Amino acid sequence: MFGIVRPCSHRLTEGLKTEWMAHLCGLCLALRSDHGQLARVVTNYDGLIVSVLTEAQAERSTGWRRTAGPCPLRAMRTAPVARGEGARLAAAVSLVLASAKVRDHVADRDGLLGRRPVAVAARRIARSWDRAGARTGASLGFDTAVLVDAVDRQGGIEALAGPGTSLLTVTEPTETATAAAFAHTAVLAGKPHNAAPLAEAGRLFGRLAHLLDAVEDRESDAASGAWNPLAATGTDLVEARRLADDAVHGIRLALREVDFVDGKLAHVLLAHELTQSVNRSFRTTECGHAHDAEHRASYGPYGQPPQHGGNPYGLPPEPPRPQPRGFFAGCAAFLGLCCTCKMCCADEYEGPWSRKKREGCCSDCDCDCCDCCDACECCSCDC
Repeated sequence: MFGIVRPCSHRLTEGLKTEWMAHLCGLCLALRSDHGQLARVVTNYDGLIVSVLTEAQAERSTGWRRTAGPCPLRAMRTAPVARGEGARLAAAVSLVLASAKVRDHVADRDGLLGRRPVAVAARRIARSWDRAGARTGASLGFDTAVLVDAVDRQGGIEALAGPGTSLLTVTEPTETATAAAFAHTAVLAGKPHNAAPLAEAGRLFGRLAHLLDAVEDRESDAASGAWNPLAATGTDLVEARRLADDAVHGIRLALREVDFVDGKLAHVLLAHELTQSVNRSFRTTECGHAHDAEHRASYGPYGQPPQHGGNPYGLPPEPPRPQPRGFFAGCAAFLGLCCTCKMCCADEYEGPWSRKKREGCCSDCDCDCCDCCDACECCSCDC
């Protein structure tokens, strides 16, 4: 369950939480229906945003929800789930993204993927996911070649990147891919005039996803010797945070230009939850843009009291992070999490592949965060 938009249940109203889960389950079931049980392992939090955006622009009609049967991830409860073209587009995009992730693990020789027979099998699975995503995309009028091309170009760009290379040069393929996926939701919803602002929102979302992944993996990549865009280009956390905050702000501005029928969930996920994602990755609790000079002077640029000893971010030293699992070991861990309902009900669980700490989809948390209205005031965002 990879992805940067992982809303904590206490920040969603009961209705929005039900809607979010409907899209998450809808993506999972669309993958199963079109591509078989194994494809469900590519279900991810960011892919479902494509489904959310499609539905947010479309007029409500009969059949836009169906009742799904009991599932271990829902503690064997039934639930209404999203259906239709948005969920299928999300499935196609998720397959191609997962294929890229597998190739990345193979290139880094992660875990069992360092063994040639396992790497060969993983590449085969990745190619099959590419073909499956292309079939589904074609049936929806979406050419996944733009996604595959972005993945193929990424390696060459990374090989040429070095100190002084703009970080935005490295994030460009991801930006191009997500812009195309977001823009096509306007076509599916019959709102072609929304394509331009959604492409801009998608471009900045792709930039943000790439940035936050680089920030979160900085220490583990340094320890393992893996390639990291921040280290390769010599970009410090100050600049990375500036780019992340600007991307979130740009997404909000783009969303204001979109003609939504009901855009509340899309707004919460892309305007407010992305701020939480940035804070989580940089381990801060305040907006990157301080409210006034006094606040900046007393709390530093990232909402943390300045610390002595050479650490400009005021962050305590982190314990060593566990090494990511290989592809097949991650699949086994995923099945275990499904069977024990931890992905849904646990307060916290270990990601099956990344081994990063995740929050259960339906867990209640007691963290002290602002609600939607406070977030709007903090970030000057129009609800």
